[in-house]
Amino acid sequence: MEQKKAEKKKIVFVCTGNTCRSPMAEAALRKELRRRKITGYAVSSAGLRAEEGSGLSQNSAQALAEAKIPVNKSFKPRQLTQKTVEGAYLIVCMTERHRLALGNYPNVTSFPLLCGREIPDPYGQDIDVYRVTLRRIRECLPLIIERYCMPTEREEN
Repeated sequence: MEQKKAEKKKIVFVCTGNTCRSPMAEAALRKELRRRKITGYAVSSAGLRAEEGSGLSQNSAQALAEAKIPVNKSFKPRQLTQKTVEGAYLIVCMTERHRLALGNYPNVTSFPLLCGREIPDPYGQDIDVYRVTLRRIRECLPLIIERYCMPTEREEN
């Protein structure tokens, strides 16, 4: 019988519309995991009120490009579903309000809980605000990686 390939642990970033913050966090974490050669994780993003037919905001795409962080050109915002929450290893919300809107799940946390700061919505603001938003996200990624993506001694043995 063929052995099933180990399923990747799903990490999902959540914001409001899934056009600015959460896609930037998704792309940045994916690049950082690759840089550190950490495997076994699937990174995605979703919104609490994502609109179909939209795409990644132009300023988010520009901030990521300037930081040399690759982004999926065919990115489309997706609505967070119950199935996504329940199937995820970790859900990271941009704000406490997002986390509280999801209810009480053991796999749901937020940037304020992990890093001590909210990630404010840059939507509709100038490119400098998007650059600051991306920088704030990237500053928190090492904490997320160390807490959730590093093997424990038990897993290494």
